[in-house]
Amino acid sequence: MIVLTGAAGFIGSCMLSRLNQEGYRDVVIVDDFTKTEKTPNYKSKIFTEKIDRKMLMPWLKKNQRWIQFVIHIGARTDTMEYNPDIFDELNLNYSKSVWNICSEFGIPLIYASSAATYGDGSLGYDDKHEIIHKLKPLNPYGESKNQFDIWALQQAENGNEPGFWAGFKFFNVYGPNEYHKGRMASVIMHAHKQIREHKYMTLFRSHRDDYKDGEQRRDFIYVKDVCDVLLHFMETRKHPGIYNLGTGQSRTFYDLAKACFSAMNLPEDIRFVDTPQELRDKYQYFTEANMQKLRNAGYNKPFTELESGVKDYIQNYLDKQARY
Repeated sequence: MIVLTGAAGFIGSCMLSRLNQEGYRDVVIVDDFTKTEKTPNYKSKIFTEKIDRKMLMPWLKKNQRWIQFVIHIGARTDTMEYNPDIFDELNLNYSKSVWNICSEFGIPLIYASSAATYGDGSLGYDDKHEIIHKLKPLNPYGESKNQFDIWALQQAENGNEPGFWAGFKFFNVYGPNEYHKGRMASVIMHAHKQIREHKYMTLFRSHRDDYKDGEQRRDFIYVKDVCDVLLHFMETRKHPGIYNLGTGQSRTFYDLAKACFSAMNLPEDIRFVDTPQELRDKYQYFTEANMQKLRNAGYNKPFTELESGVKDYIQNYLDKQARY
């Protein structure tokens, strides 16, 4: 039995699909299932039971003998939410409870961290454990993820750890099953809608002299690649620790915009708007994951090139309003 949290959400529902593809059927999915806009993400997939996220802890204790693995992806991911109490409850303390139960019963655990932990990138994007406590995220979401990473490392050092564990700092993940995310959806989904309706798309203007408009850079990773990495660690259960999960290759937003027009077979018309004032001092101009640690741990599958991933996402999912 595999327990998958956040299973109705973007990455979680894609992971459920990936598990099904590999023949995993005994999957218990966890989420807030009252949010019906997410129902299409999981309704056609194979699972054995649905558990409301508020009931997970007693359920885990009751059923621990049958659980082979916990994949903990569920979290509050809104980077525009500034109430730290929400993140303390849904990200930090909830994840601590999952960890402690997995540790108590020796259940292997994978959990989702975030590249938002790196803040403005002044300390680089290296996933060495010794720099994690020095990082300064730019928002409460990133702070909640970093606080849990720090806590997890402390627990592991003290011997309070699951049978196997790994945390993954997701970089800019894009791909199918994010229709419910609204303003927090990827730039690609917003671009697809804008291009379809207006035949042009907008990007944020640069407000720094060292970056031209549209040349802000991100490490964009296709969600199918994320699922492949999680599956690899679930099946191998080697090399515990905290890992970056990007491609190791940053690309500009201008590159991404061009890929969107190409996938839609339309001429490029890219325009620029000012970055909202409230975002400017919290905006990352560059992210790029150092992926050597993941490679050293034995994961050697290549990552999807941005143009190929955008084409697959737009033509096989967004154009058809389909799900993965």
